[in-house]
Amino acid sequence: MLIKRETEKTETKRTLASGADLLLEALKAQGVELVFGYPGGAVLPLYDAIYRQAFNNILVRHEQAAVHAAEGYAKATGKTGVVFVTSGPGATNTVTGIADAMLDSIPLVVFTGQVGCAAIGTDAFQEVDILSITAAITKQSYQVHDSGSLAEVVKEAFAVASSGRPGPVVVDLPKDVAAMAVDEQQRSQTAGGFTAKTPVYPQRKLAVTKMQQLRDALLRAQKPLLLVGGGVIAAGAVPDFRRFVHRYKLPVVSTLLSLGALPVSDPFSLGMGGMHGSYQANLAFSECDFLLNIGSRFDDRLATNTSQFAPKAQVAQIDIDDSEFGKMILPDFAVAADAKEALNWLLAHPAKTQVRDHQAWLQQLSAWQHEHPQHYVEEKGKIKPQAVIAEVGRLTAGDATIVTDVGQHQMWTAQYYPFTRAHQLITSGGLGTMGFGLPAAIGAKLAVPEKEVVLFVGDGGLQMTSEELDVIRDYRLNIKIILLNNQTLGMVRQWQDLFYKKRRSQTVFNGQPDFIKLAHAYGLKGLRLASQNWRETLADVFATQESVLVEARIPALEQVYPMVAPGQPNQKMLGVD
Repeated sequence: MLIKRETEKTETKRTLASGADLLLEALKAQGVELVFGYPGGAVLPLYDAIYRQAFNNILVRHEQAAVHAAEGYAKATGKTGVVFVTSGPGATNTVTGIADAMLDSIPLVVFTGQVGCAAIGTDAFQEVDILSITAAITKQSYQVHDSGSLAEVVKEAFAVASSGRPGPVVVDLPKDVAAMAVDEQQRSQTAGGFTAKTPVYPQRKLAVTKMQQLRDALLRAQKPLLLVGGGVIAAGAVPDFRRFVHRYKLPVVSTLLSLGALPVSDPFSLGMGGMHGSYQANLAFSECDFLLNIGSRFDDRLATNTSQFAPKAQVAQIDIDDSEFGKMILPDFAVAADAKEALNWLLAHPAKTQVRDHQAWLQQLSAWQHEHPQHYVEEKGKIKPQAVIAEVGRLTAGDATIVTDVGQHQMWTAQYYPFTRAHQLITSGGLGTMGFGLPAAIGAKLAVPEKEVVLFVGDGGLQMTSEELDVIRDYRLNIKIILLNNQTLGMVRQWQDLFYKKRRSQTVFNGQPDFIKLAHAYGLKGLRLASQNWRETLADVFATQESVLVEARIPALEQVYPMVAPGQPNQKMLGVD
């Protein structure tokens, strides 16, 4: 009898936890401080665990916004963003954001709810095969059938998302697995039962011989050029990159996603290259005799005509992902390596001969910049978007975290904001997702609350995710929203004017909402700039510690120049005076 009582006492001490509880514990073990999510039927056990554990879930107003907010968080910090959504439409609403993260190499782990294990494959209510749907836009995906393996699945998912070339991972969680009760003894018995589907990316051994050949070719060059991509920021290699630039005295062209890796004010910075890049950057591509690309994938907005790109140069490419070699440009020197490791090798193995100062080359680049500087035409009584962006740069001393949506305002921001640091520009590069900006700004502000966060957005993109204004109100975030309103889908309209004989099909809004009243409806302050005192108004806005939506009505037909037309070589630019 005594033995029986002791046994009963022991049984009551065995603590029970659900699969959802184990998931939250696993996330805490990965250092996750918050997630972006939206509840639904298939994730009720998960959200019940969130309630019981007081776990920090940022409640967005649409599942697509959850992924973009997680992207903003990840881009601002370098950490992995986390998303919770339900099954069916909740899961499918994440697809655009997942694709966006894949193209921009952003580490995310997206947890999708799923119907119970027994119902999978029966076309149950709100059931979709999200693993098949997202197979082409994820690094890896998992469907968990045993709650005891959750800790190991989460651990591997985070490792896959952040290792090698970062990217999104989907973890599909059936409702019964999340609800399943697991006691301490069962947890210890099942924890080792998970078999990894793929190995976590191993550390590559640096190809020293290739690095030596690359370095020696660089030293022989008389007109070298360095192209920096977002991979340098992702690798945490910005300090090493800046030392390398100054030690080797190399002019630098930035991609959109690497702006801030080298301050715009740095004497070696040529600005952004490509379709809307600076004159001197694009001329540098056409005249250099050695081009070293670190962490950029040579996309078509940069190398606008691959057959005529850098025609006089030997091309070297350092990239963590060797599938990029030859995809667009076939390099003469290809090194598959982490950018930080490669830069550290170049810094640790200096040239035996003195590094050239490249004075003639640098003077030529400077002359091109003075001949055709970045500029716009002031018009009396009108507010120019370039002037607004430059003024925001002045008011924030070039140190704000800048978020953009997609379109003309995105390119003007790249051209006129004085970027100074890594993780400063949060934008959608590869996919070009309208609607990205507002939720990404929310994620960025939660990531770096001590920084001023400024969102530049157009009137088209704002209307795609404007419901997220309610999140700003709900969490009392201080985000300055600069709405550059030209009452058109500006970039598409620009292409119609240039290449479709000004047939402006469906790109001009005949009517719009009152955006100031929209801000007020969400409990936010809103105001419209007036041409006679807009600078003073902006100064007042940035003196406040609250969110403000600032509408600047800009000329409807303002163009983004310079511009390289599709298929044209980089040196053939429109809009260059």
